[in-house]
Amino acid sequence: MRKKTKLWENGTPYFEPSYGQEEPALVHYTDLGRYAREGVERPGCVIVFPGGGYGCRADYEGEPVAEMFNTAGIKSFVLEYRLSPYHYPAITDDAHRAVRWVRYHADELGVDPDKIAVLGFSAGGHLASTALTLWDRGLDTGDEIDRVSSRPDAGILCYAVISFEDRWTHDGTKEAMLREAEDPETLSRMMTGYFNVNDETPPMFLWHTAGDNCVPSQNSLLMAKELADRRIPYELHVFTEGDHGIGLATGMAGNEKWGELASIWLQKLGF
Repeated sequence: MRKKTKLWENGTPYFEPSYGQEEPALVHYTDLGRYAREGVERPGCVIVFPGGGYGCRADYEGEPVAEMFNTAGIKSFVLEYRLSPYHYPAITDDAHRAVRWVRYHADELGVDPDKIAVLGFSAGGHLASTALTLWDRGLDTGDEIDRVSSRPDAGILCYAVISFEDRWTHDGTKEAMLREAEDPETLSRMMTGYFNVNDETPPMFLWHTAGDNCVPSQNSLLMAKELADRRIPYELHVFTEGDHGIGLATGMAGNEKWGELASIWLQKLGF
């Protein structure tokens, strides 16, 4: 049984027991065993956000991905974030809190507090994109963990829903996040990651497939353009073949290399 820790010990904000969901939590994949890299006492880590349109969390985009990074000597976590009917800001708060929680507990976890990456697939990629573009340096309210910066040090976006513009978005993801919004137009723009890139946005690794019939590859292309315009380091891969939701892409020639490429990219960043 993997260790699992709640993000909030003294009451989760916006938690509604009638929804029948558990409180948001992190599942730990931090025991590297034989994959620990010699001479690296405090490696970086990746927090994985599985996809599922904010209606579920796809198992195959969680544990297998965390274990893949473990084989590269990088510690990992899988975030069990809240799902619909939760919406903004509850779901995005889960992502910010996950980064804060790992950074606050970095010493006991044996991770570098300045090498925390977020990774997301599809809707989980949307959640990761908001973590990468809407972070803060710490809150004035809440507990001690809330006072820690929520800025990730890097991001990996996998066939991510980045845009809430009608032409490029995934309707189900957008509708779930904007549910009950008083000003959906303003919130939609805030939830479109490439509109919020600035000089302090963390480096990103993006991959997509040209054949994605669910979330257009323009989501990744538009984000890459903004990163390039701001001179933010990034790496972009658009594979010719493959539809949406392929996870590790096992057995798909070319596509299955994305995990290796992402691991190398993180290690170059000092993870």
